[in-house]
Amino acid sequence: MARSQSGFDLTPPTAQQREMLVHSLNAEERRVLLNHGTEAPFCGGLLNQKQSGRYCCRLCGLPLFRHDAKFDSGTGWPSFTAPIDPGHVIGVEDLSYGMRRVETRCARCDSHQGHVFPDGPRPTGLRYCINSVSLAFVPDGEVLPDPLARGES
Repeated sequence: MARSQSGFDLTPPTAQQREMLVHSLNAEERRVLLNHGTEAPFCGGLLNQKQSGRYCCRLCGLPLFRHDAKFDSGTGWPSFTAPIDPGHVIGVEDLSYGMRRVETRCARCDSHQGHVFPDGPRPTGLRYCINSVSLAFVPDGEVLPDPLARGES
């Protein structure tokens, strides 16, 4: 079993688990998470979320970002300076639409989250531009989602 530095299981879901997870998505979540789509700017439900908590992968529940890494980039999508754990978000070269970008994906289930750009604020200088529909927000003090029943919190 592969574990992140923060102790989360990064083992990908089995085919049966993935089918169950995909079944729980609505059409827009499927389009973005599974087909590498992008939600419209300034429409996402988490864009103006200011409560303390964690932003988890909507598909598998892996915690990806903390509220204290979130900032208002003015781009229309939730933006973060860094993931909770560097092992929870992977970067993949994206050459679509005639651009050279780095797509961000969940390290456990490989779902599309958004992109990362080198124009963010300090301390990292990075801007993780993430689709709201790719995330589930969990307020501090609440138990993290565990759709794979792997017993982490």
